Amino acid sequence: MVSSMDVDEYEDAIFDAALSTAGTRLLEAVEAGDIASVKELVKKEHPPMFYQDPESGWSALHVAANIESTELLSFLLEEGALWNAVDNLGNTAGEIAISMNNQECYDIIRDAGIRSEFILRALGDHVGDLVLKTDDETAAASTDAFLASHLRYITDENGQEVCMVDAGGGEEVGVMMGWEQPIMDETVKQLYSGHAAETDGLAILNVGFGLGMIDTLFQNLPIRPELHVIIEPHPDVLNHMRSKGWYDKPGVVVLEGKWQELIESEDLIGFGGFDIIYTDTFSEEYSELCNFFEHVPDLLKGPGSSFSWFNGLGATDALFYDVYSRLAEMHLDDFGLATSWSDLDVPGPDDSIWSGSRKYFSLPIYRLPICRMNE
Repeated sequence: MVSSMDVDEYEDAIFDAALSTAGTRLLEAVEAGDIASVKELVKKEHPPMFYQDPESGWSALHVAANIESTELLSFLLEEGALWNAVDNLGNTAGEIAISMNNQECYDIIRDAGIRSEFILRALGDHVGDLVLKTDDETAAASTDAFLASHLRYITDENGQEVCMVDAGGGEEVGVMMGWEQPIMDETVKQLYSGHAAETDGLAILNVGFGLGMIDTLFQNLPIRPELHVIIEPHPDVLNHMRSKGWYDKPGVVVLEGKWQELIESEDLIGFGGFDIIYTDTFSEEYSELCNFFEHVPDLLKGPGSSFSWFNGLGATDALFYDVYSRLAEMHLDDFGLATSWSDLDVPGPDDSIWSGSRKYFSLPIYRLPICRMNE
């Protein structure tokens, strides 16, 4: 006697086999490069656009990028191919296009990603879920888990200051690491450039203390800030700040808690606006960053004020990083902020700079954003 479970499993196997067969035919048709045949196949058989070859992980979009067919790329994306699918080596179709040195193919895939994520935001969905959201509930991806975690402040064998958090499975991730110092240096230089002629101390807001790199730079400006507000929720970071004397520095105000809980509070609004705002939080998705963007115009003092953030989302993949940088610029423009960009070199692949941490930034270039109110 065949059980209902056996029947269900049998039907699932038949369905999976059918999807695999149709998906394989799609990949073969795309590889042949005949757009008419691909269109005919899609019209008649409706193959799954999400299908990926089990051995390579390549989707039809990867194949189209590899044969450098702009026509096939456009058609597949219109039919629902996933712009952000990664193969078994972690590469997107966009990275395949980059490896072929084909800017036109890359632009088609990137622009599809921007449209997709922008539409999700417009519909009220969580932008970034397609790329960055996972089922990871460890401190590396969950804000609640991060705030409940224990942090380690250490100096590694190379003399680099590091703040580490347990990401589960015996793996640690750097909350902030010493190799970021040149990025912080240039960020503060550019944020301050429009204020250099001012004779009074500035009002500055920073969200996320980390190692205190950027806050130390703010304190060391030619004129010490008149007001320096730091929002920080993690108990271990707050204890570290106390041990380093941050609570006793003139003009420094530490607001303990999540920025989401403080952003519209009198504790923050009551300061009357800021000349410079910076944010660098941990384990938050793009949707949260975009929500912060929306509040920035209300927190800035005026047109001469400036804003930046640590632009690190998607920074293990060139396509994702490009999409999220451009997406951020578009959303900021919607909120009345104009963004300018500078490219900074990032230290090479030397493992020693990571101190055993999972690599959260693997690209050679950091895109530094500086935002000011649209005129």
